[in-house]
Amino acid sequence: MLNHNSNNPGSKLKFPTAIDLHKLLVAMVKPNNCWYYEVSKTAPQYALRHLSVAWKRCFSKVASKGGASLSGQPQFKKKGRDDSFTLDGSISVDFNRIKLPRIGWVKTFEILPDNVIPKSVTISKKANRWFVSFKIEKEPQITHKLVDVVGVDLGVKALATLSTGEVFEGAKSYKNLVAKLSRLQYLNRHKTKLSNNWKKAQLKIARLHSKIANIRKDTLHKLTTYLAKNHSQIVIEDLNVSGMMANHKLAKAALVYGFL
Repeated sequence: MLNHNSNNPGSKLKFPTAIDLHKLLVAMVKPNNCWYYEVSKTAPQYALRHLSVAWKRCFSKVASKGGASLSGQPQFKKKGRDDSFTLDGSISVDFNRIKLPRIGWVKTFEILPDNVIPKSVTISKKANRWFVSFKIEKEPQITHKLVDVVGVDLGVKALATLSTGEVFEGAKSYKNLVAKLSRLQYLNRHKTKLSNNWKKAQLKIARLHSKIANIRKDTLHKLTTYLAKNHSQIVIEDLNVSGMMANHKLAKAALVYGFL
């Protein structure tokens, strides 16, 4: 269809909407697959909505780099990487469990907020662990600002140095765990691909990568939260991250402090 519209500007074909795609999916899948009746219908509906939004962003020239090619066209989602789906309907939250449509009550490791009824939830899988996320409404709170304007200097030796003299050290999660990561990858080098031992080793590596990323995200979250709560205006220098990654002496430092 893209080739037809580019070659025939006078007779362009209309791209199907999310509703059109869902009608087509139901007509093609439901008659031949009984399992379609056993799962929530909202999962494919949200997937088609996201696909429709991705194409609209592509046509309006605002497609982001994440999940899009150089031309801005949405790419196929690879199975096993960033797996997720969205559900809505009868969702209930109770202390440390949540009721999901078609799935029922699911226990969570963390305590959930009280007196909330989320309209939709997103279930995601990362390093063979499942996560549930949802939005809640909260009244904004105006906090007392310690300093009106603050300058932030991002660096390599320290994550950030403020104009007030405060210094925030980086988590250095990658630097502290890189030896363990190298060891796991070294032990996995001769395993037969897709064998049980290879899958177990890949899962350990994925979980370690996830741990490194979570430590880095937590450090950046604490820094940005402190800056937002205690300062009215924040001035941050513009770093040339691509140039730092091209320099082998600074590339690892950029990864360590989470500039990417």
